[in-house]
Amino acid sequence: MFFHKQELQYKASPAKPDAIFARRLQEVLGGQYGEITVAMQYGFQAWSCHIPGKYRDLLYGIGAEEFGHVEMLAIMIAQLLEKAPVEQSEAAAAADPVLGAGVRPVDSNGNPWQGSYITASGNLLADFTANANAEMQGRVQVARIYNMTDDDGVRDLLSFLLARDTMHQNQWIRAAQELREEGVEDLPVPSNFPLARERRDVAYEYINFSDGVAAAEGSWASGSTPDGKGEFTYLDGPETAVPMPPPTTPDPRFYGTDGKPNIVDKAEGAIKDKLTEK
Repeated sequence: MFFHKQELQYKASPAKPDAIFARRLQEVLGGQYGEITVAMQYGFQAWSCHIPGKYRDLLYGIGAEEFGHVEMLAIMIAQLLEKAPVEQSEAAAAADPVLGAGVRPVDSNGNPWQGSYITASGNLLADFTANANAEMQGRVQVARIYNMTDDDGVRDLLSFLLARDTMHQNQWIRAAQELREEGVEDLPVPSNFPLARERRDVAYEYINFSDGVAAAEGSWASGSTPDGKGEFTYLDGPETAVPMPPPTTPDPRFYGTDGKPNIVDKAEGAIKDKLTEK
């Protein structure tokens, strides 16, 4: 059940209209790592969470906060568009013709927000790790946009959102850590898949597929692995190779080009059609 309270978590009032910056701000609202994405992501993760208690409550609580951030940004963008100078409005409209209609669920290029941005697997360690990434990518974008304006009102809101992104990054990293400490989930994800069913001899090999050699210096190329179940090794290129299978042969009725003469494909297609009819 959702209730809407007509007040904001933080101020969202620009010092002056700016239609061009409003378009830029659409990215942190409706872009891949915008507020709509994280709000929906945390919501769907909560709805598919299989255990009651603190982890599901965490998802519900932060998801609700992110919907509030959607509203703050939407109201800010609407105000930036209000009474904007004609030349600004024309420039913005040239890049996104329907921007004049007001704030929308799109990114800064006018691409509609889409549900494929959401990660909600049902595995909490995988999802919490994805959430930390979403907050990092979102904070990168907000920090960049912060430097694209000198509007004190906009910067005030962005400074608040930056701080909340800081909290959420730390929160998801700690929550992922707590999942492992409590034995709820572990690396490698999914931890319940039997390790005996994977090729363990290649599970911890860093295989260099580049002519660069510096990757061998990283801690991912030697030493103990984060899952505590092995030791990293380094290979300067793959040690295995198998012949390429022959090209596939499509059903001639799909009209893919193959190595047979066209007259043969045509005849095979006709025969298959006859067999199908029977």
